[in-house]
Amino acid sequence: MLSACSVAIPTFLAKATEMNLPDQIDSESQLDQLLARPSERLVRWMSAMDGDVMILGVAGKMGISLAQLAVNAIEQAGVKKTVYGVARFSSPGSRALLDSLGVKTIACDLIDRAAVASLPRTKNVVFMAGRKFGTSGSQALTWAMNTMVPANVIEHFSQSRIVAFSTGCVYPLVPINDAPDETVEPAPVGEYAQSCLGRERVFEFGSVSNGTPVCLFRLNYAVDLRYGVIYDIAENIWNDRPVNNGVEAFNMIWQGDANHQALMCLDQCSSPASKINVTGTETLRTEDVARQLGELLNKPVRFTTTASQVSYLSDSAKATSLFGPPSVTAEQLIRWQAHWVSVGGRSLGKPTHFEVVDGGY
Repeated sequence: MLSACSVAIPTFLAKATEMNLPDQIDSESQLDQLLARPSERLVRWMSAMDGDVMILGVAGKMGISLAQLAVNAIEQAGVKKTVYGVARFSSPGSRALLDSLGVKTIACDLIDRAAVASLPRTKNVVFMAGRKFGTSGSQALTWAMNTMVPANVIEHFSQSRIVAFSTGCVYPLVPINDAPDETVEPAPVGEYAQSCLGRERVFEFGSVSNGTPVCLFRLNYAVDLRYGVIYDIAENIWNDRPVNNGVEAFNMIWQGDANHQALMCLDQCSSPASKINVTGTETLRTEDVARQLGELLNKPVRFTTTASQVSYLSDSAKATSLFGPPSVTAEQLIRWQAHWVSVGGRSLGKPTHFEVVDGGY
């Protein structure tokens, strides 16, 4: 059993029964359906929400499931709203998929100010665009994507409510029992994290200047079985490679829960901008997770190094007080992940690099 360093939550079996969760996930269609299954609370909230929803950066690894969740919640609420999905759509398959799900897609390069100015204005905006990997050697492009794009968006959508995705990497690296809450001042390490703070500051400036309601959504880390911290650890163990234990501990949250919170954070938008940490209630030790995965996979576990005494962690007490604990526990996610890897479940090929503590991505 895992050692958790924060809020105690119901056991794996009780939680699975309560939420009607499957014991295992065997296919991508099953996974996608579960990620986009709206809770009763979200359906009620969507029935009362005013206006359409636009998701900017919808073609990323979270955007498609978030858009599908929004469409499903609207349908179950029996109301008429449009979910717009905006991206460059460099991969045509993602646009066709979104269209088939009932999302109204719009191709747009968000760094092009004139192109952003041509977008329809909606009352509700979820901003998910950004750049992380590839920053080293191309810092200028990362800064452009993470600060110029928000400037275009906050200008055009000045009368909208905006949930702006950010990251727990804006916080300082901390010891395992000192996870920062939203009152802790940022201290980003490296240019990627610095540019993410830049993104926040641009949204904060626009929020104050224009009176735009904004919520800064500090996510740390989402998991959907095809990618995420647990996948990275499990995949190494399954392939008889050592696990990088350079980071002592981490937080994570089921992507379905993160998607729910992203939509409902539209009610948390304010001017000046509000901030919310989005992650699970459990702080997990990397080596504990690896050993449990090793047992489930019936594989030996080796480690690469000595763990650092600091990690990227977040205190999610505020989110928990607003939305309740996540519907899927870490225990359940670890079991799902072990099964997924053991049956050859697909990977998105996007490692999290959660073990990086020098800011180099």
